[in-house]
Amino acid sequence: MKIRIAKDNLLKAIQIVSRAVPSKTTMSILQCIMINASGTEIALIANDTELGIQTVAQGIILERGMIAVDAQIFSNIIRKLPDSDVSIETEGERVMIRCENAKFAILGRDGSDFTFLPEIDRSVGIRVSQYTLREMITRTIFSISGNESNGMMTGELMEIRDQFIRMVALDGHRIAMRRSQLREAFDDQKIIIPGKTLLEISRILGGDTEKDVDIFFTDKHVLFTFDDTIVVSRLIEGEYYKIDKMLSSSYRTRVTCRRKELLDCLDRATLLVKEEDKKPVIIMIREDEMELRINTAIGSMDEVLPIRREGEDLNIGFNPRFLIDALRAVDEEEITMYMVSPKAPCFIRDAEDMYCYLVLPVNFITID
Repeated sequence: MKIRIAKDNLLKAIQIVSRAVPSKTTMSILQCIMINASGTEIALIANDTELGIQTVAQGIILERGMIAVDAQIFSNIIRKLPDSDVSIETEGERVMIRCENAKFAILGRDGSDFTFLPEIDRSVGIRVSQYTLREMITRTIFSISGNESNGMMTGELMEIRDQFIRMVALDGHRIAMRRSQLREAFDDQKIIIPGKTLLEISRILGGDTEKDVDIFFTDKHVLFTFDDTIVVSRLIEGEYYKIDKMLSSSYRTRVTCRRKELLDCLDRATLLVKEEDKKPVIIMIREDEMELRINTAIGSMDEVLPIRREGEDLNIGFNPRFLIDALRAVDEEEITMYMVSPKAPCFIRDAEDMYCYLVLPVNFITID
């Protein structure tokens, strides 16, 4: 194999596929990037068997071939090279890398040892803008569980129904839901995508409203294709939680306030909360004001915000960081919170049901 490629093009491709290289594995071949120049394009591939990424790097193929190289070593070398064209040539499993006056020789692996991406049937799928998909992921991904023992909660539900796409994440303490209308109708689908896959896709996507992502589904896999990149991921198998039964529309207290004022107040409250501290912020809702209090070993804070209230007075406590995450995921100047009791979930939702954030309350000592 012999190829020539601009450093910027090569480095961009390396950064994309490196997201599928595992940090720890017992299979050393999985820590490699495959350079596949056996066809008409230069493709870089990484695959940890759960998540696989392939992207095309624009360059010139002088001699066709393929080689697998250690991802970390290869990435570090290319990053440090001069900003010029890079020549990569193989002699057996020996890989020569040249750029201006810099020359490296490293050991590669035979391409036949590498696990290529599985072939995915593309007969069932949808099309959505890159901007929409990235926004839906970033505004829900914070609610997935980091506990691997909660397998279903480590992924997100993607549901296609009635020309809408809906994404839902939950971790046992909160739910994040986003919905967006598709430009055309597709067959109903419901899959559970690992959070790691969605996080890496959100980092790769450019967020261009004029560019689309094609998403294809099978029983075991989901495939995303956009620009010159393909991402294949295993799905989480099983039946997702019955979300619609959890997202109640009933309330006894409805509060409307300015989002930024509440967010800034909660940010100030967390100055007094250590990482391991479980102290709640206590919200006392009265006719036209909402008082926020927090009392920790560091100190205390008390602040009053103006609101519009409908329904009953209420005292309720929350983990302030959960409320902050939800508020940061909303764009509107004003938000509306729906509550039933100090022990029932709080909902932050819009009138069109395009987003809904559920946060469970926490117990606190009653304040007189």
